[in-house]
Amino acid sequence: MKQINLTKDIVFGGDKPLLMAGNCILEDRETAFKTCEFLKKLAAELDAQYVFKASYKKDNRSSVEYFTGLPLDQALRIFEEIKQEFDVPVVTDVHYPSELNEGVAEVIDILQVPAYLAMQTELVMAIARTGKTVNLKKAQFLHPEDMKKVCAKVESANNTNILLTERGTCFGYRDMVVDIRALQIMKSFGYPVLYDAGHSIRKYGVPSSDPKGGAKEYLDSLMPACAAVDLAGLFIEVHPEPKRALCDAASQLDFDEARTHLTRYFQIARFVKDLAK
Repeated sequence: MKQINLTKDIVFGGDKPLLMAGNCILEDRETAFKTCEFLKKLAAELDAQYVFKASYKKDNRSSVEYFTGLPLDQALRIFEEIKQEFDVPVVTDVHYPSELNEGVAEVIDILQVPAYLAMQTELVMAIARTGKTVNLKKAQFLHPEDMKKVCAKVESANNTNILLTERGTCFGYRDMVVDIRALQIMKSFGYPVLYDAGHSIRKYGVPSSDPKGGAKEYLDSLMPACAAVDLAGLFIEVHPEPKRALCDAASQLDFDEARTHLTRYFQIARFVKDLAK
């Protein structure tokens, strides 16, 4: 597996697993700071590398009445403050190439291609040309083998700092299914692979504030199963008060849930990695 040195302390694909976690969307400074502080401490306890994640924009909400994000300049200031206050890298998704020139490429450490935009060549290439680490979310509608073609687009820009994240595949109406084979297939590309737990149990089309908009009970099975595949790490969304979250309220974990699920995930992941040595 390729190793990617993001900073002198953060190495993807090495012996230390990665936790990429935070809020679904950047709501305000207080929520982001509280979440980042909790997750950084938890990651240290679990001996995992930590990257703070949050979207500055959600451009795929199912209603114009739903919160889509803060003004970009305000969001970028919060990301900068998080980096300075907590000394952690940050990752966010980019929706339009023009956003890269509006401060995003300068501030953000890892640039993410949203799953539903994975086939947008202009966007993928613009992100790749920054030279920064690119997190490619596997599209819900693609066979995992097809993600190799998306990797090739990034590679054509002389950028091999690639992460791949599995977030499930469309299965019928509103259901996402995680096929463990997809993780193995994408690992064969030679790049670090993460499992996105929260989005794999989201019920799309159901308002995120509706308890039926997520099925967190299935994480008891999904997270241990994915931990056993010996991945580079975990991608998950956490909120101090999920019921009050402005996006994906039904699928984000509260702090107690996060501690329980993440502790078990990384215990299993470490056991599996030790067996492979």
